[in-house]
Amino acid sequence: MGIFSVKTKIVFEDGLDSVMDQIQKAFIVADPFMVSSGKISYVTDCMERAGREYRVFSEVTVDPGIEVVTAGVASMIEFQPDTVICFGGGAAIDAAKAIVYFADKTHQTGNLLFIAIPTTSGTGSEVSRFSVITDKQKAIKYPLIDDSLVPDMAILDASLVASAPASITADTGIDVMTHAIEAFVSKDHNDFTDAAAEKAIKLVHKNLLRCYTTPDDLQARQGMHNASCLAGIAFSNAGLGLNHGMAHALGAHFHIPHGRANGIMLPYVMSFNAGCGDTLTPVVERYAKIARLMEMESSSIRQSAMNVIRTSRKYIEKLNMPSTIRAAGVSEDDFEEALDAMTASALADRCTASNPRECTAEEIKEVFRKAYVGKLP
Repeated sequence: MGIFSVKTKIVFEDGLDSVMDQIQKAFIVADPFMVSSGKISYVTDCMERAGREYRVFSEVTVDPGIEVVTAGVASMIEFQPDTVICFGGGAAIDAAKAIVYFADKTHQTGNLLFIAIPTTSGTGSEVSRFSVITDKQKAIKYPLIDDSLVPDMAILDASLVASAPASITADTGIDVMTHAIEAFVSKDHNDFTDAAAEKAIKLVHKNLLRCYTTPDDLQARQGMHNASCLAGIAFSNAGLGLNHGMAHALGAHFHIPHGRANGIMLPYVMSFNAGCGDTLTPVVERYAKIARLMEMESSSIRQSAMNVIRTSRKYIEKLNMPSTIRAAGVSEDDFEEALDAMTASALADRCTASNPRECTAEEIKEVFRKAYVGKLP
């Protein structure tokens, strides 16, 4: 049975004031930088103007772990809010989702108003039913996938991302591209997810490099913000694939930012899925369609797919990101030592389940090795 659902009400620009009549006590989840920089005032000033009670939980870390979620649940249960507002990048939104999810599982908190305000254009977490939590002791990332994780409202305000550093713009932008491409080729894609993924791909192609080279271009920033959200809608319904399974494993073992890990793996996973290095698979036709969307279609299906693969590599180079695992600072000895564990983790990852090409542990290991040295057809 196929299902397409968009639960989240999407509001452009500042829309928090419009729901203040529904809020009495707000539990605000953010990372420490949002508090120390004063950016959290975007939310707290609104609360204070309306005379609403609030508590800020700012213990969120990069790749939020189980201990962060546990602390957040305890703080939220003590405060007993009627609304949860997450303000920040993917880590803050993922942490808030997990906090809401486990608070309800353990304390039956019921229906809370859940609002997401992303400050990066990358994860699409504001509209997805995914949350990724890290077990740092085991070096494993666990994707939570549940309809209850989807926020009720998302506020997409490009002014919040205009000051993002170039490295964050690059990492999160490649994350958007990966989400859209994986959703488009996923074995669970449909006409509705295709529509969202196709538009996201076009918006990334048009706006990502503009955002990187001209960070104060608000039109380009809004384009990437919208692309992130559309890609989130697409993969929340269609699923992701091997790229994310491998990126989760790579990031957990070597602390490479999630978007960057996705970008490193993207050309090599696409090449594997399409069979460009051996025998072409049916998936190659989906990549050829992406080439058409990006206006780089060739006379042959294989060449069209290779154009997409090579373009993704060129994007990474233009964004000054490492294009191989070795270039990301991972030594060969450390890589080989972690390879078996990363392979097992990627194979078991829930995201891998919707990959369009079945894969074995040996095939995943081979893709990792190609990504380490940068070997493409």
